[in-house]
This record gives sequence, structure tokens and C-alpha cells, in this order.
Amino acid sequence: MKLANGRLEAVEDVKAARVAIYSSPTPEERELLQKECNLDIHDINSALDPDEVARLEFEHTWLFLILKRPKSLSNTGGRLSFGVVTEGIVIQPDRFTVIQPDDHSLFEDRKARTYNSGNEILIRHLQQTVSHFLGHLRAIKMVSAELEVKLAHSMENKYFLQMFSLSESLVYYIDALSANLGVFRKIAAISDKLGFSEQEKEMFDDLVVDQQQCLRQAEIYQTVLNGLMDARGNIINNNMNVLLKNLTIINIVFLPLNLLAGMGGMSEFTMMTESVHWSVSYSLFTLAMIVIGFVLWWILNKVISRNRSS
Repeated sequence: MKLANGRLEAVEDVKAARVAIYSSPTPEERELLQKECNLDIHDINSALDPDEVARLEFEHTWLFLILKRPKSLSNTGGRLSFGVVTEGIVIQPDRFTVIQPDDHSLFEDRKARTYNSGNEILIRHLQQTVSHFLGHLRAIKMVSAELEVKLAHSMENKYFLQMFSLSESLVYYIDALSANLGVFRKIAAISDKLGFSEQEKEMFDDLVVDQQQCLRQAEIYQTVLNGLMDARGNIINNNMNVLLKNLTIINIVFLPLNLLAGMGGMSEFTMMTESVHWSVSYSLFTLAMIVIGFVLWWILNKVISRNRSS
């Protein structure tokens, strides 16, 4: 894209571009990046490595950034994953180049935005990264609330494992946000060397504050999520204990009934009730079993309730 009348417009000629975005660059494009952006192969690989640490390199008017940003939400085996990826940014006097490992769309609002300089393009792009993190944090909060409701009635580990996945994602987010904040502060420290105007300095100071608030929000979410993990695990254990209690009551109730049913199935019962029609004797026998079972169930509930109150 080129900068025309304060707006970004797509161009066909790469050499005429003011803004260039390389998504999953091919070997030919990597060679072009080495020539046009004064990068070596290590820098390009670092920009595409998800485990690379965010950093800043500055030489006169040439600036190379390694930043972290959230990647698209993935659902693997029913487990939601919020991860981070690395991207490289090269700032030159006449060019702004982004190297990213995926096809993430940048400058979605380029038709509506106006840019007064290349530095403002950088600031707007960093603001978009912070907003992307904030959007994912809101999504994590919503997913956590939904899982909390499901865990209240669940006895499976499925939802609990999803909570662990969210907690792990927040760890990566906090690490990425902290690393990006360090890079932002370094840029603010050399803003005069980069030719930032007073207005651009104010915009960047606001960006640093937004990044700090985003990091603080992620830390709060992680603290709350980790603090409730034990409680939610206890909920699952309590649900399982209630189920086992009910099964135990059923077993205790049917234990004497099985004994009576075994006796009723013997020939002695027929001999004892030979003077009574079988339909009447067995109907009375069934009724007696129902009454005995109900009485046993009532007694067990009374005993359990008394133990709880004491």
C-alpha cells in the first residue's frame, strides 16, 4: 500500500509501496526482505518464530521490532485455546514493513483512517494490537463465565480441563503483554531519534497507558481464574459425593428387599400361602416390599439429615 492524501491505498508495484505486509513469506520473498529491509535470515526467522522474545533493534533511522499479538481462536478436541504469535516490523524512513507467520488482516480500517506520517502508521498498528488483546480478554471472561455455570452441574473433567486451558492462555498473554510493554517503553525513550512529533508522542504515551491497563486486566483475570479453580474442583467433587450418596442409599434400601425377594421365590412361600390364591399372596408380598423399602429410605434420610445438623 501507499500513503496518498493521508490514506492507505493498494498498489501493484512493491517498490512504490509505503506499507508492505509479508504473510508466510516464500523463499523468494525472504531474499527480497534481506535486500530491501537490510535484514539477515536470522531476523526473518525470528519474526516468524512463535517462541521468540519481543525486542527492539535501532540503528540511526532503521528500526526493527519483534512483537507479540494474539492469534485466532482455536478449538482442538473441544478445548478452546487463545495463543500468541510473533510478528516483525521494520521501520525505514520511506517504508513500513510487517512480517507475519499467518494471513492475519492488518489495517482493516485503512479506508477510513487518515495517517499523517509513517510514525502514525506504526502507532495505529500498535493500537490495533492492544485492542486485539483486549477483545480476546473479554472473550476469555465470557467463556469462563459459561464454564462456571456448566461446572456447577457437571461431574466430568471436560469443562474443568477447558478452565485449565484458559488459565494457560492467560499465562502466555501476560508474558506477551509484558514483553510488548517493554518494547513500547523503549520506543518512547527514543521517540526523538525516530522523529516523533509532539502529537505523536502524546498518542504513544496514551498507547503505553492502554498497554499497561491491558496487562493489568490480564493479571486480574488470571488471579480470579486461578483463585476459583480449587473451588470449581470442589464443586465437581461435591457433585460426585452426592451421586455416590444416592447410590449408597439405593443399595442399602434394596439389600433387604433382595433377601425377601429371594425368599419369596422359594417353594416355602408357596407352601405357606397355599390356602391363599397366588395373585393375592404375591400382591401382598409386593406391597410389603414397597412399604419396607420406603420405610428404609425414610429412616436413612432422617439419619443423614440429623448427622448434617449435628
